[in-house]
Amino acid sequence: WPEGRAAGLVAALAHPDRVGRHRSPGTFLMVSGTRATTAAESPLRDAPWLAIAVADRPAGSATAVIRLAAVADEEIALLASGASHALGEEVRWAPAPAGAPDVVARRIERLGRIVLREEPLRSPSAEAVRGALTEGLRREGVDALLEWGRAARGLRERMAFLHDALGDPWPDVSDEALVARADEWLGDARNRADLARVDTVRLLTSLLPWTGGAAARLDEWAPERVEVPSGARIRVDYSGERPVLAARVQELFGMEETPALADGRVPLVVHLLSPAGRPAAVTADLASFWREGYRAVRAELRGRYPRHAWPEDPLTAEPVRRGPRRG
Repeated sequence: WPEGRAAGLVAALAHPDRVGRHRSPGTFLMVSGTRATTAAESPLRDAPWLAIAVADRPAGSATAVIRLAAVADEEIALLASGASHALGEEVRWAPAPAGAPDVVARRIERLGRIVLREEPLRSPSAEAVRGALTEGLRREGVDALLEWGRAARGLRERMAFLHDALGDPWPDVSDEALVARADEWLGDARNRADLARVDTVRLLTSLLPWTGGAAARLDEWAPERVEVPSGARIRVDYSGERPVLAARVQELFGMEETPALADGRVPLVVHLLSPAGRPAAVTADLASFWREGYRAVRAELRGRYPRHAWPEDPLTAEPVRRGPRRG
């Protein structure tokens, strides 16, 4: 070896994990992954490679200070590398050239923690891509990466309600649970854009407990809408801790029993609305409300809304679907 390179070779062979590649003036990344710096006036601060013989790291610092080193090059680094030199493929969820994190697939030549060369990997395995997509879903969330229209969001809320109320066989559809079962529904998705095209209604439907016939009870035990005495079919709100039915007081005349969901185990929370659409009362026991609460609501609102029906006996009164026509 030429005399000018011998010192670097000897130091590299003695301490292969301390071979460092130039990152910025005076700063090097060593094979071990530790960052190391030279003195500001060092003549080695711009060398492409250093074989570092002596370095110490002050307590509490992530960066080592180079005390003794010799100039090296990539050939010397590879000669000293042993098993730390590797060529591999990496498929992961990472910032993409366009900006938004996405599946990034690369073929990478490494020397320990130093990346020597990399190039795009054009045909990563489906298994590796699914792993990267799953990692993206875990980091950014199912809500952020999948498109949830009204139908899908409503179905998910109904399924979540039945899981909470009844447990098995109704599936957990939380973010964590959906990510854990991603292999079952990712299909041919290979990038962020594909995730946005996943049919979330179909995804959820595939998770329903079809074996044993429980799935057929979905509309019975967690209906999307409930018919009230006025004949209106009111959408149930499953977004909170308890399902809510919100309807105008006049539409519920004659409804003594509170509708119960989840095979009769969970009464609906009923929001009885004023003519202005604001809750006048909230109850999970309509029979009790008509006996004990309706009189106070009637007294408060009939003077404010005289053109609406406020009968003394709401259980025998005719329900009204719409308010009176205004002139």
